[in-house]
Amino acid sequence: MTAYEEAIRRLYGLAGRGRDLGLERMEAACAHFDHPERAFRAVHVAGTNGKGTVCAFLAAMLRESGQRAGLYTSPHLCRFSERIRIDGQPVPDDRLAEAIHRVMDAAPDLSFFETATLAAFLLFRDAGVDIAVLEVGLGGRLDATNVIPAPAVAAITRIAFDHKTELGDSLGKIAAEKAGIIKAGSKVVLGRLHPEALAVIQDRIEEVGAEL
Repeated sequence: MTAYEEAIRRLYGLAGRGRDLGLERMEAACAHFDHPERAFRAVHVAGTNGKGTVCAFLAAMLRESGQRAGLYTSPHLCRFSERIRIDGQPVPDDRLAEAIHRVMDAAPDLSFFETATLAAFLLFRDAGVDIAVLEVGLGGRLDATNVIPAPAVAAITRIAFDHKTELGDSLGKIAAEKAGIIKAGSKVVLGRLHPEALAVIQDRIEEVGAEL
């Protein structure tokens, strides 16, 4: 078994923990590693449909503009390393394995997605990326990716009914969770939204002083 295979096997051993939304564990783990989430600018993308496509387009545009760009998305098609890319390429197996082991050794209480997210942050910092495009895993407000400081851009794609148990049983409630990625000082870009969802997100933009 290669080091990469062993790291992935160990990571997938966390899958049985399921989802436990909240930022406290991630915040503590990021602090342990001297806050890798603060080492780069970010574009944060939430929504129900189209997140992955938007992230891929953005990362490609950033690369073409001369930026050293990281990309973190989920799920993957063939190999886990597809989730974490730098300059358009999946991170090398040995570096990914080392990052996963570092996180799991230091923060064994994290979930599968939290571990993967923190590993991505460490890899982006180590590679010196200028900006990272981050796809929200679930919702936004309490998603592990939302430990980042105010992103340069917060983008929200189409919102529909998804994960109603965790996010709420109306478009307004779901939109409120996804709008949690909007922070003071960020620019906000929105896809085509239902009026109920749009109203909630506009309220959030006004509340925190972001720029639509």
